[in-house]
Amino acid sequence: MENNTLPQLMAAAPASGSGKTTVACALLRALRRRGLNPCAFKCGPDYIDPMFHRAALEVPSCNLDLYLTPPERLRQLYSAHLAGHGAAVVEAAMGYYDGAGLTDAASGWQTADVLGLPVLLVVRPGGASLTLAAQIKGLRDFRPDSHLAAILLNGCSASYAQRLAPLLERETGLSVIGCLPALEAARLPSRHLGLYTAGEIQDLSPRLDALADALEANADLDRLLALCRRPVPQAAAAPAVPVRARIAVARDGAFCFCYPETLEALRQAGAELVFFSPMEDAALPEADGLYLPGGYPELYAEPLSRNQPIRRAIAAAVAAGMPTVAECGGFLYLGRTLADEAGQVWPMAGVLPGDGFRAGRLVRFGYAALTASEDSMLFRAGEPVPVHEFHHWDSTCPGEALGAEKPDGRRWRCGFAGPRLYAGFPHLYFAGRPRLADRFTAAAAAYRKERET
Repeated sequence: MENNTLPQLMAAAPASGSGKTTVACALLRALRRRGLNPCAFKCGPDYIDPMFHRAALEVPSCNLDLYLTPPERLRQLYSAHLAGHGAAVVEAAMGYYDGAGLTDAASGWQTADVLGLPVLLVVRPGGASLTLAAQIKGLRDFRPDSHLAAILLNGCSASYAQRLAPLLERETGLSVIGCLPALEAARLPSRHLGLYTAGEIQDLSPRLDALADALEANADLDRLLALCRRPVPQAAAAPAVPVRARIAVARDGAFCFCYPETLEALRQAGAELVFFSPMEDAALPEADGLYLPGGYPELYAEPLSRNQPIRRAIAAAVAAGMPTVAECGGFLYLGRTLADEAGQVWPMAGVLPGDGFRAGRLVRFGYAALTASEDSMLFRAGEPVPVHEFHHWDSTCPGEALGAEKPDGRRWRCGFAGPRLYAGFPHLYFAGRPRLADRFTAAAAAYRKERET
C-alpha cells in the first residue's frame, strides 16, 4: 500500500442491463489473481449480485444503501468491510443517478459522493459513436462532482473499442481503459428476481475466469488502479458483546436472501445464530428466536410442504410465543398455502391467514417507510423505519398492522406486528437501524428467561 492508499472504485452505468455485475465480477477475479485481496460491495437492496461477488472472491460482499442506512453508518460499514483488504469494488444499482422516488437519493452517485469514490462508467456502445460521447458528457456534467474517472466499453469488440476510445477521451475528458468483449459462453442467466443465484449456475468459476481473462487482455487495469487509489478509511474495532440469546435462522435454497450485515448486527446485539433448513431438517434447533428471511419459497413449495415435522415445529414455536421475524419469502412460508410456479397449491406453516399466489408482476416494488400506530417487538408508535419490497408473489392477506409509504407518496397497510412477531413482505435492514436488531435480541433474551424460570 502506497502512502496508506489503495484502489477503491465504483462500477456504474447509464442504465440497468449495461453489464455492471459482469464487469464487477470480472474485475474482482482479475484483482484477486493479482494478489490484491479485494473486497466487494453492492449499492441498494440487492441479495443476488453480492452472491456473485462472493462466488468470484470467496469472501463476503457488503450492501451499501443510503435509503436504509444513514450516511455516517454507511461510512462505518464501508470502512469495517474494507479493513484488511487491498482493493474495493462497489457495484452500483440501476442508472448512475437513479435513486428513490425519481430522485438521486440513495443512488450510485450519492453513494460515491458520500464515500468519495472514483467511478468506472460501464457503457454499451450499441449502435452509437459520437452520440455515446454526448451521453457520457451529460452524465459527467449532470452534478458539480460526478466522480466519473474512467470508461469501460462493455460488449464491444477490441477493434471498435480502439477506434472509439480516442473520440470518447477527446470529447468527454475521461480515460477509456479498454473493453470487455461479449462472451456468450460466460453469460450470466437471469429470471424474475434478477440473476440466478451463484449456486444454481453450472460452471460458474470457469465463466468468471473467462471474463477475467477477457478483461485483462482488453483493458488497461494498471491505468485503472492508478486512477482509483484513495486513502484508506479508518475502521473502528467492534466491541465484544456477551451472548444473551440464540436465534435460529432459516438458510437454504428457499431462504437465501439475507443480508450478511443484518446477521452481523444481530451478533453485535448479543445474538448467537444457528442455521437450519426448513426443507431438509426435521426439527428446529434449540433457540430463543426465529428468523425466516426472504428467498424463493415458491420454487421449493413442494419440499417445504412435504417436510411436515418442521412446519409443525415452527407453527408450535410461534404459537408458544417465540420471537419471530419473517420477511417476504419467510412471510409466505408462515401463511396457509403457497402456489408454486406451475400453479399447484401446497400447505405451508399455517401460522398466519392468507394464501400465497403468483401475481405475475412486481408487487409494491421498491423503497418505503413503515410506521406503526402502536408499539410492538420491533417497532415503536410513530417511528418511521425504512424498508424495501421485491416480489412477484402476493398474499390474500398481506396484513394491516403497519402503514407503508413510498417516496412518491403512495400508501398502503401491510404486515403483522405484535409483542413477539414481525411478519410481512417488507424487508428490514438491521445494519442500517441497529436498534431493530437489539429489540429482536432483547425479545429473544426475555423469552429465554421466561422458559428458564
